[in-house]
Amino acid sequence: QVQLAESGGGLVQAGGSLRLSCAASGRTFSRFRMGWFRQAPGKEREFVAAISWNGAITDYANSVKGRFTIHRDNAKNTAYLQMNSLKPEDTAVYYCAADTTTVWGTEYNYWGQGTQVTVSS
Repeated sequence: QVQLAESGGGLVQAGGSLRLSCAASGRTFSRFRMGWFRQAPGKEREFVAAISWNGAITDYANSVKGRFTIHRDNAKNTAYLQMNSLKPEDTAVYYCAADTTTVWGTEYNYWGQGTQVTVSS
């Protein structure tokens, strides 16, 4: 089993920044592919960013490219999402996810509980 705990959400003005953290426990974090997703009210959950087990590969949704950065610290068993130049449309519950089965892909087998990010205009 893998447990994921997000933190760092909150209320920020448009143009501001937040850093989300996802602390993992239960298995060898350095073997996980990690991802961030978000779900806005009334919308489906959508992909935000992903990072490979060693940080060598990253991927971003077009809507966040150039503003968000995903990175990880395997020594701390933590993944991060640095969010800059935030926009009201970034308002959502943000979830981190881990996949322990494949090196790269779109499926994840563990999910956190989510953290709320609200961007005011």
